[in-house]
Amino acid sequence: MTSPDTRAPAEPRPPDPPDAPDAAAAGPVVPLHRNRDFLLLWGGSAVSLLGSTATTIAYPLLVLAITGSPFAAGLAGFVALLPALLLPLPAGALVDRWPRRRLMIWCDALRALGAAAIAVAAALGVLGLPLVLAVSFVEGALTVFHGLAAHAAVPNVVPKSQLPLALSRNEARGRAAVMLGTPLGGVLFGLGRAVPFLADALSYLVSLTGLLFIRKEFEAERSSRAGSMGEQVREGLRWLWRQPFLRTTTLLVAGSNLMFRALFLVTIVLATDVGASSAGVGLMVGVAGGGGVLGSLAAPWFARRVALGSLVIGANWAWAVLMAVIAFSRGPFTLAAAYAAMWFVGPLWNVALGSYQLGITPDRLRGRVLAAMTTLSNGALPIGSLLGGLLLDSAGARTAALALAGWMVLIAGAASLARSVRGTPGAPAR
Repeated sequence: MTSPDTRAPAEPRPPDPPDAPDAAAAGPVVPLHRNRDFLLLWGGSAVSLLGSTATTIAYPLLVLAITGSPFAAGLAGFVALLPALLLPLPAGALVDRWPRRRLMIWCDALRALGAAAIAVAAALGVLGLPLVLAVSFVEGALTVFHGLAAHAAVPNVVPKSQLPLALSRNEARGRAAVMLGTPLGGVLFGLGRAVPFLADALSYLVSLTGLLFIRKEFEAERSSRAGSMGEQVREGLRWLWRQPFLRTTTLLVAGSNLMFRALFLVTIVLATDVGASSAGVGLMVGVAGGGGVLGSLAAPWFARRVALGSLVIGANWAWAVLMAVIAFSRGPFTLAAAYAAMWFVGPLWNVALGSYQLGITPDRLRGRVLAAMTTLSNGALPIGSLLGGLLLDSAGARTAALALAGWMVLIAGAASLARSVRGTPGAPAR
C-alpha cells in the first residue's frame, strides 16, 4: 500500500528547460488524423501489436503440440515475460543514448527474423523447444526496447497539446490488439503451426516500413557527454524520486496492478460459479476489452475536464467500488458489466498520467524515467498472479474477491490522503 505523503504539500516540480522546442513550434498545429508521422508510427505499431498478440496464444499451443508438456508451455511463457522484469532499467538508459527510430527499426528487423525462424522450423518439422525458448526471450527483450523508444518518441512527433489524444489512440490500439489478436492467433494456428508466426514476421516488416518513411527525429539533440550505464540509470531514478506526484502514483499503480493480476483469475472462477459457460467466460473477457477501447477513446475528454489529482483519486475509488460489486455479484451479466467498467477506467488513468509524465520529463531522460516507473509498477504483477492462486485455494472465489476489494479500498484511501496527489493541478496538456 502507498503510505500517505507526510511532507508539506508540494506541487510537482516544473519541467526542466526543454531539450528541444515543442513539436508544434515549427508551424501551425496539424490535426492528429493528418499528422503523417504519427499515423505511420501508430499504424505500424498497431499491425505489429496484432501480430505479436496473436502469437501469445500460438506459443503455448505450439509448445504443447511439439512437447505435450504443460510445464514446457508454462516455461515458454515465463521466458517470454522475463525480459520485461530484467531489462527495463538498462533498456531505458540505452533508449536515451541511442537514436530511437534506428533502434526501433533494428528491433522490428530482428523480431521479424525470429518469428520467421519459428515459422520455417515449424513448416519443416524440425522445431524444438530450445529454439522456441531462445526466440521468445529475444523477442521479449527487443519488445522492451521498442516499447520504451516508441513511448518516449511521442512528444517529438505530436505537439504537447495533442499528447492526451495521441496517448488515447495508443491505448485503444493496444486494447484492441488484445481483444482481436488472441482469437486471431487461435484461428491462424488452426490453419497451420507456422501460420501465426509467419503473420507475426510480416507484421514486424509493416512496422519497420512505416518507421523508414517517418521524417521527424524521435529525440532532441543530445549532449556528447554520457556517463556509465549505472550512472545513467541512477540519474533517471533520482529524477523520478524528486517528483512527489509521479513517485506516489507509481506506487499506487503497483498496488492496483497487484489487484488486477489476481482479479483476472478470480473473475474467471467467479464467472463459472455463477453459471457462465467457457464460451461465456471468453465473451466476458472480450466485452471487458471493448470497455477498455471505449475508455481509451473517452480519455482525452476526461483529461481536458478533470484535474489530474481528482482523476487519480476517483479512478482508485471507482475500482474499489467495482471490485465490491464483483465480489457480491450473483449473476454473469452483473459480473461482466462491472469487469468491463474496471477496464473502462484504466485508460482514463493511463492517458492522463502518461500525458503528464511525458510533458514534464526532459527528453534526454524519458526512456530512463519510463523504465523506472515500469519496473516499479510492474514488479507487483507476478506477486498478484501468485496471490490470486493462493486466495482461491485457501478461501474460495467469493472471499478472494472481497479481500481484493478491501485491498483496493486501502489503495484508494492512500491516494486520497497523499498530499502530493491532492495538491496536483489540472492536467498540463489541454
